[in-house]
Parts: sequence; structure tokens; C-alpha cells
Amino acid sequence: MINHVEHGLTIPKIKRETTESGRRYFTPEGKAYPSITTVLGAGSKQGIMEWRARVGAEEANRISAFASKRGTAVHTLAENYLNNDPDWKKGVMPHHLGSFLDLKEIIDARLDNVWFQEEFLYSDKLRLAGQVDCIAEFDGKLSVIDFKTSSKPKKEEWIENYFIQASFYAAAFYERTGVPIKQIAILITVDGHEAQSFTAEPYHYLPKLIEIRNSYGP
Repeated sequence: MINHVEHGLTIPKIKRETTESGRRYFTPEGKAYPSITTVLGAGSKQGIMEWRARVGAEEANRISAFASKRGTAVHTLAENYLNNDPDWKKGVMPHHLGSFLDLKEIIDARLDNVWFQEEFLYSDKLRLAGQVDCIAEFDGKLSVIDFKTSSKPKKEEWIENYFIQASFYAAAFYERTGVPIKQIAILITVDGHEAQSFTAEPYHYLPKLIEIRNSYGP
């Protein structure tokens, strides 16, 4: 059983909409902020276009659809498992379950004391918003935990955007609650390989985040 912390914190509720320019979140004060994934994705558009041209539109669409379904399934499994849902794996496709079971080994050994799951966060200072996968203790440290899926093993230098995204959640959580995040943890399930885990100091990537945000526009 995963323990859930009675912390007494309340995070203001915000609304999310998908617009022509990507996802936007609307705060109780009436401000509209782009999502962190939209902002980070804007910098990857050229690489994605080159990849689609290389593999062809049909194959690119197939790979993207498969990755999207797998990612959604793994995130749902993680959420249900961490919520101690007795039916957490009911009705799940075997290959999706297999992907999550690799992550589950890391979760069982290193994650406990959940604070929040799938929570909307926003930052007035960074003018950004997003949905964090999990805030919990990882290796005994209060952490932003992000679950990812991949077809191939990753190297740390390849996942800078993952760290930047998690750093945003850490900064936004502190802005909304006054509680500092001690660590960011990226957990990746990899097809045909053991799951991977990467950790980092949460504020190391903030200068890069600010640079990317300022270049994005309003």
C-alpha cells in the first residue's frame, strides 16, 4: 500500500482548454498561460518535421498514435496503482501492463508518501501552467516525479526537456504552496529493456526554462 500524506494544502483550481496555439490554462484571476508541454514542444517542431519527412507520414502517424496510447495507459496505471485502487490493472492491454510493471519495480522500491497526483499547477512568475504527474517522496526526498515512455533507452543528456518540465512543476508548486521540492525524478519505461530513473536538483534547469519561456512569446 502506498501512503498518502495529509498535508492540508489546497492548490487553486484552474481550467484547461486546447486552442489553435496549443493548450492554455486559465487561472482564477483570469490570466491565460500556455502549457509547459506546448512551450517546450515549440522548440522541437523542426526536428519532428524532419523525422516525419524521413519516415513518411503514414509511419509517423502510426508511431505517434502507438506512443500516445501507451503513454496514456501507463500514466493511468500509475495513477490508479498509487491510489491503491484494487482494480488498478483491470481491462488493461497486456503490452501496456508490461510497460507499467517495469516502472512498478522502481515505484515499489523508491516511491512513497504521495502528496498530489495529476494536479494542475501554474506560475505567475513564469507565466506557465501544466499538469504534474506526481508529487511524492522518492528515495526519501519530496520530489516532482514524471512518468515517461520510450521505445529506446535514454541517456541523461538526451532528456534535458524532461528535466526542464519537471523543474517548472517544482517552481510552480513552491509558488503556490511555499513548500520546497527537494528533487526531480524522471521514471521511464523502455520497450524491451529495464525501466530507467534519473534524478536532478530541481532548480538547476530554471535559467534554461526562463530562456525558453521568454523566447516563446505571450
